[in-house]
Amino acid sequence: MSDSDLSSDLGDFREEKFTFNGVTKTVLRTGDTGPAVIVIHEVYGFTPTLARFCRRVRDAGFQVYAPILFGRPDASNPEKQSLGRMLSLCVSREFTLFARDRSSPVVDWLKPLARRAHAHCGGPGVGAIGMCLTGGFALSMAVDPTVMAPVLAQPGLPARPPEAIDISRTDLEIVSDRGADEGLEIRGYRFAGDTLCRAARFKTLADGLGDAFVGVTLPDTAGNPNSPMAKAGGRPHSVFTGDLIDEPGQPTREALDDVIAFFLRRLQEV
Repeated sequence: MSDSDLSSDLGDFREEKFTFNGVTKTVLRTGDTGPAVIVIHEVYGFTPTLARFCRRVRDAGFQVYAPILFGRPDASNPEKQSLGRMLSLCVSREFTLFARDRSSPVVDWLKPLARRAHAHCGGPGVGAIGMCLTGGFALSMAVDPTVMAPVLAQPGLPARPPEAIDISRTDLEIVSDRGADEGLEIRGYRFAGDTLCRAARFKTLADGLGDAFVGVTLPDTAGNPNSPMAKAGGRPHSVFTGDLIDEPGQPTREALDDVIAFFLRRLQEV
């Protein structure tokens, strides 16, 4: 699947609503068999490159649940940040953009979604991947034993300082204990020169989670030169979406294959 396969057509997805504690959001789903994987979009919303990622996970034998936390519930959202979007996130009570050692409240909605997906799809548990703004959400979700394969793709919160992480200390201890007691593994991915997710953040995760955290850092040269970020003169950031080069032998493709292998190993064990 290459860049030519990117499309805003979501004919192979179906739209559902999920309500918890009075909060209703749209969830885009694809796949009919296999365990569930929760895919949480970046700050851009659901985009064609995220749809590509969801299809790759689906085609590996999973049922994908992609909650729409903001933006339009389709793949027409451009991979471009807007001032209006950032202002709305800043005032939202669901997201913690600047406070360190604190889990975003929206995670309290995502965890029941994971439990529902597990009940519907079966298997030993569910996978969860967050990206950029939502990168740390998968870690906070892992306090729930249903979440068996959490992945942090270029976690970008809090905005500062660079070593901070967006999970409460209590929740981090719970996840760390799961690593020690259950063998839970948490995987993280970033580009070496990423200014939104610096090496100091991965060090904090490694210090807090020990051997349970496996951090992968890709060279900046592995980023897609045709991505919106690259064309704007920025460094690569979005490992599995805009900066992915989905071709054999490419480091980002190898990272994608690594994540899928992780889901397979953790969620399809017998």
